[in-house]
Amino acid sequence: MVAPDGDKAVFVVEAKRAVVTRDLPGILEQLRSYAASSGERPVPLLVARYIGSSARAWLEDRGVSYVDATGNMHVVLAGPALFLRDRGADQDPWRGPGRPRGTLQGAPAALVVRTLADFAPPMTVPELVRRSGASTGATYRVVEFLEQEAFIDRDPRGPITNVAWRRLLERWSQDYGFQRSNLVGAYLYPRGLPALLDRLQESSQLPYVVTGSLAAHRLAPYAPARLAMIYVDVAEQAAEQLKLRPVDSGANVLLAAGGYPAVFARAVDDDGVRYAAPTQTAVDLLTGPGRSPAEAQALLDWMEKHEPEWRR
Repeated sequence: MVAPDGDKAVFVVEAKRAVVTRDLPGILEQLRSYAASSGERPVPLLVARYIGSSARAWLEDRGVSYVDATGNMHVVLAGPALFLRDRGADQDPWRGPGRPRGTLQGAPAALVVRTLADFAPPMTVPELVRRSGASTGATYRVVEFLEQEAFIDRDPRGPITNVAWRRLLERWSQDYGFQRSNLVGAYLYPRGLPALLDRLQESSQLPYVVTGSLAAHRLAPYAPARLAMIYVDVAEQAAEQLKLRPVDSGANVLLAAGGYPAVFARAVDDDGVRYAAPTQTAVDLLTGPGRSPAEAQALLDWMEKHEPEWRR
């Protein structure tokens, strides 16, 4: 590449059929060795048929340019100045049936992800199966995917030794969301959210956990909560017991019911109210309305600073 003023850039290209995040350190080292052997000081560029979102983020964090055949592109040069960026596919269009899985969708994946985030390693896969309640097959498929995407480190045929739990939760939020993964109803509690918490204290027999802003506020206050997000078994029964009114607009309560037992896992009782675990709350805020994503980042920051207080 030559600019009008004569400044030029030379790319050294590593072309791969398939790329997983776990392999990227070796690929980057290979690119750098190519560059070191050339007097041109070439720019490293990774080209592949498809590069997943985790791999793209890894490359961008390290300033490595990439292009894939679906149109995902990030090419940055300091001189001559160049910035090319485009968005292609979010899933591999060439992925066929079989293992490993390519997403974290579904209730079994939710059980495994929550368990990996909630418990500090080391942890063997059989221990993960027992603690999560997911099937053995589903657990191994999720573990294989997470290992390839570098969210976990695992000894060969041994225990999981490290979990990048913050990145893992952020990645899970791409496949799970409070509103998009559950049946959600909008309601109004006329007396306001503080009174609703009092009402929940009196409803000990109701299966529920509070998530979202109300759950985060007790750990990492961000701003006064305006919306209550609550998981329940059956929304209509919970609304009747809590004396909520269904509304089309002006709701201050969202009730979510779905087939995800993970949302109730390791709930915390505080002053007579059951709150979702911080890991679940963070993901629900990441995918929530309004200022929820900003609240999620504040909660995740708190979790990083106080890991011994919430991680088992």
